[in-house]
Amino acid sequence: MEKIDLGIAYVWKYDDDFINLIEETFQNAGLTTFLISYHNIHKVTQKIINKEIFFEFYIDRAWDVEKDFEDLGKILIKRKTIILNHYHKVLHAIDKASMHLEFITAGLNVPHSIIIPPHSEKEEIYLSIDDLAMLGRPFIIKPCNNTGGGVGVVTGAETLKEVLDERINNSNDKYILQEKIYPVILDGKRAWFRSFWAFGSAIPVWWDDQTHLYSELTEDEIEKYNLKKLFHITKVIAENTALDFFSTEIVLTESGKFVVIDYVNDQCDMRLSSKHKDGVPDEIVKLIIRKMLKRIIKLKKQKI
Repeated sequence: MEKIDLGIAYVWKYDDDFINLIEETFQNAGLTTFLISYHNIHKVTQKIINKEIFFEFYIDRAWDVEKDFEDLGKILIKRKTIILNHYHKVLHAIDKASMHLEFITAGLNVPHSIIIPPHSEKEEIYLSIDDLAMLGRPFIIKPCNNTGGGVGVVTGAETLKEVLDERINNSNDKYILQEKIYPVILDGKRAWFRSFWAFGSAIPVWWDDQTHLYSELTEDEIEKYNLKKLFHITKVIAENTALDFFSTEIVLTESGKFVVIDYVNDQCDMRLSSKHKDGVPDEIVKLIIRKMLKRIIKLKKQKI
C-alpha cells in the first residue's frame, strides 16, 4: 500500500495557486501530496477501496460541490484518515442559526437577529412591527446554511415582503434576519476584519466589506487601535466549532464593541492578491499553509 501524507481534493479552477503552494511547501519539507479532482475521483476511490493507497491526512475543498467527493471522504474516515475540517463539524458550524445561539452563550457580540423556519416546514410566519423595528432599516436577510460568498444574502432589505419572497426562493433553509452593523473608521479604513483560524492560530486581516479588498494587519496597528480582542474572539469560535481552518468576519463599531458578522466560512477563498485584485495577501496565504504544515508534522510525530 502506498502511503501519502496529504490528499487534497479540489475542483475550483481558482484554487490552483493555493494548491500549488501547498504542494510546494509540503514537498520541500519532505512530505508527499496527492491531488484529487474530477479527472481521477473514481479511480482514486477504487484505489482506496482496494487498499492500494492511503492518505494520512486529507483536505477536501470539493465535497460541497460534488457528491462523489463526499463519498470518498466517508470511505477515508473508515480508513482512519485524519480529515482536516471534519464533515460533521462543518455541517454544524455553517448553520448560522446554531452558531448565533452558541456565540451568544460563549459571550460573543452578534447582531440583533430573528431566526425563522424554512418555508417548507412552516409556510406562515408572524413578524410584528416591533420585531422589524428591532432590526432597523435596512436589515440583512441570510439563508442559515449557505457556505459563504454572499450567495442568497440580501444586504439592504427594507420590508417584510422581501423576507417572505426570499423564504420561497430557498424554501428548505432556515433564515436569519440581522440588523446591519456599521464599522468605525480608523484613519480612513473601515474597521471590518476577516479573521482566519489556521490550524491553531488566529490570523486577522483588514477586509473592506464594500470593496472586498484585503490588506495585512500589522502589529503596530493592532497596538494602536487596540485590536488584540480579534485573536480572542477567533479562538473562541474555533473552540466552539472544533474546525481546523475557517474564516469569520468581525466588525469594530463606533461604540468600541467587536461584533461577529458572518459567523463561519469553512471553504475560504484563497485566491492570491498578486493575481486577483480582491484576493488574500500572498504572505497570509503562505502563512496559513505553513501553519497547516506545522500542525500535520506535529500530529505525525504524536502518532509515532
